[in-house]
Amino acid sequence: MTHGFRALLALSAATTALAVAAPAVHAQDGAAAATFDDDDRERILVTARRREESLQDTPVAVTAVTADQLDKSGAVDITNLQNVAPNVTFVISRGSNSTLTTFIRGIGQQDPLWGFEPGVGLYVDDVYVARPQGAVLDIFDIERVEVLRGPQGTLYGRNTIGGAIKYVTARHSDEPEFRAKFNVGSYNQFDQILSGSTPLGENFSIGGAIARYRRDGYGENVFTGADHYNKDSMSGRISIEATPADNLFFRLTGDWTQDDSNAKHGHRRIPGEDGEPVLSDIFDTAGSLGDRNDVETKGFSLLGEWDFNDAVTLKSITAYREGETSTPIDFDALPEPDFDVPARYRDDQFTQEFQILFETGRWAGVAGVYYLDANAAGEFDAIFQEVAPGFGTALSAYTAGDVDKESIAAYADVTFDINDRWSFSLGGRYTEDKTVADIRNELWFGLGTGTFDPSNTKSTLASVRTNLVGLERTDTKFTPHASLSFAASDDLNLYASFSQGFKSGGFDPRGRTDLDPSGRVQAGFAPETVDSYELGAKGTFFNGALDLNTAVFFADYTDQQITLQQGADSDNDDINDTFQSIVLNAGASEYTGVEVEGAWYISSDFTATFSLGYIDAEITEILAPDPVTGDLVDQSSSFVVQNTPELTGALSLIYTRDLPDNRGEIQVSGSANYRDDYYIFNITNDGFAPGAIASYPAGGPSLEPEARTVFDASAVWTSADDRWRFGVHGRNLGDEEIRVALYNFLTASRLGADSAYSNFYAPPRTFTASLEFRY
Repeated sequence: MTHGFRALLALSAATTALAVAAPAVHAQDGAAAATFDDDDRERILVTARRREESLQDTPVAVTAVTADQLDKSGAVDITNLQNVAPNVTFVISRGSNSTLTTFIRGIGQQDPLWGFEPGVGLYVDDVYVARPQGAVLDIFDIERVEVLRGPQGTLYGRNTIGGAIKYVTARHSDEPEFRAKFNVGSYNQFDQILSGSTPLGENFSIGGAIARYRRDGYGENVFTGADHYNKDSMSGRISIEATPADNLFFRLTGDWTQDDSNAKHGHRRIPGEDGEPVLSDIFDTAGSLGDRNDVETKGFSLLGEWDFNDAVTLKSITAYREGETSTPIDFDALPEPDFDVPARYRDDQFTQEFQILFETGRWAGVAGVYYLDANAAGEFDAIFQEVAPGFGTALSAYTAGDVDKESIAAYADVTFDINDRWSFSLGGRYTEDKTVADIRNELWFGLGTGTFDPSNTKSTLASVRTNLVGLERTDTKFTPHASLSFAASDDLNLYASFSQGFKSGGFDPRGRTDLDPSGRVQAGFAPETVDSYELGAKGTFFNGALDLNTAVFFADYTDQQITLQQGADSDNDDINDTFQSIVLNAGASEYTGVEVEGAWYISSDFTATFSLGYIDAEITEILAPDPVTGDLVDQSSSFVVQNTPELTGALSLIYTRDLPDNRGEIQVSGSANYRDDYYIFNITNDGFAPGAIASYPAGGPSLEPEARTVFDASAVWTSADDRWRFGVHGRNLGDEEIRVALYNFLTASRLGADSAYSNFYAPPRTFTASLEFRY
């Protein structure tokens, strides 16, 4: 156990001791202490346990942020939540504008490939979003966002092993409402967001929202002249609500997003073999594959609620979603087609969930059944301009995969109040997942393949290297949950919990049987599980002046699914001349950590919010094939934990003041967000020394994210009647260079082509002014 962890564990223990002692201190000098009533500040209600509860009363590690808080801080999209929640990583994936990579407490899914299950579940109004493509949700027309840390399964439709993000939209008001918001800012940003709802009778209402986001690029594709890191997207949502009886509620919702932002090709960090220099601007690229990028997602859901009586509610959630992506991925980020990958993805999913929620006397809980029928398919060409000196032709590889997932599950979680202070919760979930996959890989002579692009008549099929049809596996698992809660006082709640998470197995759509004599591609990879233990304390101290939540957790992560993308020797000449993708149940890890979140109401005008996360993540075993013998041996010393900074922290100072003469309210805030350095993949990308790779004699710099502190600030005026709001927001004020993703595919120079060695970055310093009218 490290000294840092011991210090934070001591801090957590001190917090609990403070919580226990605080009521006695308040009793002694309560008359002299200032009191902060609930009316003085916003009390956040959450539905983390499928019933509405105060955030402070919920025995779950959850961060909740309201729409008003997000609006006043100038939050842009769902990735901004990593600035307020401890021990999480939410970033836009490499080579993408709208694909989401999420990790909570060291668990997630780094490879955003179609057909892979995410480790962190994303829910939009209780509808599970099965694929990461198009999951970078812009923040508009919402009520709040919740981030639940730790396995979720006995309360939610789809089992998620690492945690969940809940994106909750607001229900219609009884009165007509309308909002119009406009943002202008750096890089010619101009956003228009309209939303509203209106009753169309006593028991019927309709609402909707439309948002248009446009911004020039932070950089340029110097080869094509197009904007790089620009934004060009439109989203819409419409909802119909009906209450045909006092105990019946229905909501039909449809949404659509079209993202036409240009493709991201990355910033190459080493010179090209033909002498191309490293570009000076980290947001510039020289990729030649093209800039057109097309991402479309859409779906609908139908919610039905029947209050059977005062104690029992029946609920049905029916949903369908689909998405399509067409994108060019220029791995080498150079003018020549040395390593180019045009790609297409599509997915669809149907889900049905039935729930029964009850609360009577000392008993409360939820039980449900869940069904998922999903398909994810994709195809791409990997184009290499020249294979070897004198060979006289280019080589291209076509890869396609089609993955069907059918899941049936039943779950229940029941809480019993033993007395006024003690309560016990017990839950369980049974899941059966069936996966069926087709995988195909072809080798072609020429630039591109005729399978991916039928108009390509110049290339010639050389061989079919993989052709697997109807691969199938079924995984079943029962996962339990138990927790014990103790109300030590009216202002302090303590809890202990155990939960088990489960992620089913599957097949790697990029697998190649010609490079896999052991048969791992056909067998697929097995499920992974995590046993999570947690102790927590949630309290309000000093007559309401301080909200403080702490959690200490330990997670035992077994049969971890490890994705390896590495060079491979296709012709047994001891030179890596191609790439191989392998998914192994290789890993075992132990994650121990502490989380502290709170708000200090210094005065009626001045508030400080803070969070601190520490995680001691250790990989205890990685069984990977020996490069010589092929036997599985422990290689854990060569692997690292991915997307998990050891220390994360955030501090926000918020000053709010009513202006004289009824001229409204002004709020000024500043925040600092710290993240340690960390690794993006399980294998380090710390660079290489001069001379280590003959093709690049000068060596290569590290591609991994460095430790950094990011400062943001906002000033917002709201009119006295709450109809007008004007804000100015500055983000990344120190203009930090923040690496969030990378490509590192170095191959031997005999390919006669450059390899990939690039970074992708979070936005630079930006300023935005916003004007909003609300009716």
